Amino acid sequence: MKNTMNIDGHRAVITFDPDIGMFRGEFSGLSGGADFYAEDVAGLRREGATSLRVYLEACARRGIDPLAKASGAINLRVPPDLHRAATLAAKASGKSLNQWATQVLRDAACD
Repeated sequence: MKNTMNIDGHRAVITFDPDIGMFRGEFSGLSGGADFYAEDVAGLRREGATSLRVYLEACARRGIDPLAKASGAINLRVPPDLHRAATLAAKASGKSLNQWATQVLRDAACD
């Protein structure tokens, strides 16, 4: 099971590494890697903030955009029955399929 943690406005995926008995955090949505380890939640927040700060400072020194690029286009392959159901749900809500799917994704992905 994966969980997420928001640290200074950036989302990190948290997993447990049984080999070392520690939690591992990895920031998502960055143009490079920034991960951190700790034994508890307080440690994750502290180490995550440090890892993020070091990453952002390195990007600033090098003139690199710290955020991953996204085109805004998603191509999904879904079963025909799901496509049909989504189209009907969109129509029932008075939205295009794109507008409806955008709202569903926003509701699911944003805190």
